[in-house]
Amino acid sequence: MDKRMAERHSFKMTKLARLLEVKNVDRTGNSGGRIIHQVEVNIFYKTHVERMRMDVYNLEKTEVILGIP
Repeated sequence: MDKRMAERHSFKMTKLARLLEVKNVDRTGNSGGRIIHQVEVNIFYKTHVERMRMDVYNLEKTEVILGIP
C-alpha cells in the first residue's frame, strides 16, 4: 500500500521488527529505501471479506498492489 494512501485513510501503521529491503526488477536497490511499516486492513470483494496485512511503501503512481510479490 502506498504510504500516502495509508496516511490519507488514517490506517494505524505498525513498525516492523525487521525492515524489508526492496529490489528493482534488475535486482538493484530501490531508491525508496526499505519497508518500515505495515497496516492491517479488511478487503471486501462481493460477499467475501478478508483481513490482511499490507506493507507500506512509496509506490508513487499506484495506491495498492494485490497479489504475490
